Amino acid sequence: MNRVTHFEIYTNDPEAVQPFYRDVFGWKFSKFEDGPMEYWLVQTGDDNEPGINGGITRPREGQNSGTLNTIAVESLDRTTEKIKQGGGEICVPKMAIPKIGWLAYASDPAGNVFGIIEPDTSAT
Repeated sequence: MNRVTHFEIYTNDPEAVQPFYRDVFGWKFSKFEDGPMEYWLVQTGDDNEPGINGGITRPREGQNSGTLNTIAVESLDRTTEKIKQGGGEICVPKMAIPKIGWLAYASDPAGNVFGIIEPDTSAT
């Protein structure tokens, strides 16, 4: 079974909203320097406790502010095909997140967008 392993918050000013999440929830932020876009990692708690961590970034062209969940999969290519066969669409094609894995964004038949990631520390 594939689980949600990461969330992303999209906002036009990621640095401006970080104090809100830091003060309200105690979350910690660190700039991710190796990615293809401006991105901050979000640590929501101790890794030994239940829950997931995430990220915060600006929306891409045509995307609105909001939150997106990313699901870990064994094979990004096989999952992409299953999404298409199931009536979904690929919104952003496969891309490497260096030292993390292979990521794509898709939507279900109702238009709900989500991420899929194949963990792979050799991704470049």
